[in-house]
Amino acid sequence: MSSHVSPIREPLIQGNKSYHDITVDLVSPTERPPSPAWIVGIIISITLFAFGLFCIGWTVWNGIGTWNLNRTIGWGWDITNFVWWIGIGHAGTLISAILLLFRQKWRTGVNRAAEAMTIFAVMCAALFPGIHVGRAWVVFYFFPYPNTRGPLWPNFNSPLLWDLFAISTYFTVSLLFWYAGLVPDFATVRDRAKGIRRKIYNILSFGWTGSAKHWQRWESLCLILAGIATPLVLSVHTIVSFDFATSVIPGWHTTIFPPYFVAGAIFSGFAMVLTLMIITRKLFNLQDYITIAHVESMNKVILVTGTIVGVAYLTELFIAWYSGYVYEQFAFFNRAAGPYWWSYFGMMFCNVISPQIFWKKKYRRSIAVTFFVSIVINIGMWFERFVIIATTLARDYLPSSWSYYSPTWVEMGIFAGTIGLFFTLYLLFARVAPVVAIAEVKSILKSSGNQYVGPDAHKHSHSKSAHESTPVINHDTAVTNDLSVASGIATGTAASATKSDAKVGSTTAIDDLTKIEGIGPKISEILQNGGINTFAQLAGTNPADIKNMLDAAGSRFQTHDPGTWPEQAALARDGKWDELNDLQDRLDGGKYV
Repeated sequence: MSSHVSPIREPLIQGNKSYHDITVDLVSPTERPPSPAWIVGIIISITLFAFGLFCIGWTVWNGIGTWNLNRTIGWGWDITNFVWWIGIGHAGTLISAILLLFRQKWRTGVNRAAEAMTIFAVMCAALFPGIHVGRAWVVFYFFPYPNTRGPLWPNFNSPLLWDLFAISTYFTVSLLFWYAGLVPDFATVRDRAKGIRRKIYNILSFGWTGSAKHWQRWESLCLILAGIATPLVLSVHTIVSFDFATSVIPGWHTTIFPPYFVAGAIFSGFAMVLTLMIITRKLFNLQDYITIAHVESMNKVILVTGTIVGVAYLTELFIAWYSGYVYEQFAFFNRAAGPYWWSYFGMMFCNVISPQIFWKKKYRRSIAVTFFVSIVINIGMWFERFVIIATTLARDYLPSSWSYYSPTWVEMGIFAGTIGLFFTLYLLFARVAPVVAIAEVKSILKSSGNQYVGPDAHKHSHSKSAHESTPVINHDTAVTNDLSVASGIATGTAASATKSDAKVGSTTAIDDLTKIEGIGPKISEILQNGGINTFAQLAGTNPADIKNMLDAAGSRFQTHDPGTWPEQAALARDGKWDELNDLQDRLDGGKYV
């Protein structure tokens, strides 16, 4: 039975979708040839990635001296970029897991992009420590494995080793969480595929059959992984902050870093998810599934987390002043008034000032403004990591060792390469798997589809007049279309359905046939072209004749089962809207389950 939905709740699925429409819309990007926009995007991404590989090769061949690090500033763009990517990655699974645990229906538009973002961002982040060690071929020294190499044994008291365990554990859980959500959708793609493609998706779906037992175990697994991932995310980014907080360097040695880093990670993660959502929405025409309501909900979270980050910045300044510790005070004075002042004020503007535009509903619901601000926030979060690392190291206790750091083309090239890698992986992923979760969208259709909630909903109440469809007068005396075969099949059927709906001159009364579950706008058009314009005509038509019309209309309509359509139409014809509502609650896509 359907649950109560607030009348002011905005629909999360637009376009009067049926279950079949959802399948077609979300699977088709994996079936049809890539669009020109996708091809341009993948070419740009691969080009950036190729340049990044060249810069990595240049670094390995010539050494870390190709970077602008020196004895004062030992961490530069490499660790800045590492922490930036880790922050983005840690937010993705947290976003999806938290929204699942709190049963937020608007999760359906964002969870797949957020989970994929985690996997790809952590892969990009992992490149930097491997290169930063200088000898990438012995990076396995990181791992505490039994060995005969003398004193080679990692220091378990070091947060750098904690990073290794925490991030690898988080990556594993995130990978499982992401892939578990994909299994039912891989099965959906499999059922539509043929040949070798069908065999590949059959392997990817692990033989999923959609039985009740499969669904029960799948839901339990997702909830368990979400429960594990949520506290894991908090602990992992806390450990990343310990890389700095456990040192004795002024500006780093502070207890505010753990919550500060976690809030910043969620903030930057939501911004990157928005960037990906808007690109995906445009590339694959998913405006009906990634709606303005999704974008507005995301922007509300960005506004809150941006404000939290702003409070953290001000708290840092207050603690530095209140401590009376001159070196701590100088560290923050140097950030705002030193040689890197531009990065500090860039960080403040991007992370604190720019999100405040979302207080106004007009801008929260603007795709262009949201896309621009999401990119600005990601730039600002990069500035934050740069401010923490470079400006703090540039001026330490000894003025004689003060230095200034600026990256070389090699460092910038490696960073550009990771951006190319990230978008290459994401665009390829969008071509082989549905970027919006099909099973989860279907699960909220009857509570969040625009035909069930919102101003365009087909309401059901005891008042007959409130639900009867208003006749629409069609003054076209002839309709020419490519469904003439379907029209011929239905001519005699529709004519004998009822005599009360006779044509008067050149006008025909038309009911809204999409109120029948299983009938969408396209099928409604097929029926009308076949002479079925009213509930009465549909109620008097044999389901076999309707099936013949659908078969003649094309292969995409052959999977529909019109068995219950005359039954539903009879109730609509008689104004029995409550009975129709009860019947539709027992149906799934217009079929008995």
